[in-house]
Amino acid sequence: MQQSDRGRIFRQAWIDGVNSHYPGEPKPAYVAPWDDIPEWEQVSAAAVYDQVAEFVESSSGNTSKLSREQKGRWLAVCWIGQIYKHIPDPKPAYVADWEQLPEWQRETDADIFEAIERSVTKAAR
Repeated sequence: MQQSDRGRIFRQAWIDGVNSHYPGEPKPAYVAPWDDIPEWEQVSAAAVYDQVAEFVESSSGNTSKLSREQKGRWLAVCWIGQIYKHIPDPKPAYVADWEQLPEWQRETDADIFEAIERSVTKAAR
């Protein structure tokens, strides 16, 4: 699978999660399509996809036994790593700990993990 395809799976899961969980009308940047987001964000989406995919594969698919919170936490930490890689002095909200994230973002992060998990297990069949 191409890097952009992996990143697009991540991004679409983010958009779907925001549309499902965000209270009210989300900011346009939250639901911007793939071609409208910055390159660093595209690269980061693919990198986090790869980190989750490797985790799923290395556990022989047993990530299905993780709770949604565990899945969301894993994804959030991977994303924070990308933020630090690409943004020299990020806003505190960009690198907030799990407990500090709004509920909609926690749910969206878990949704993204599960979308990647489905993608990986489907490809393995």
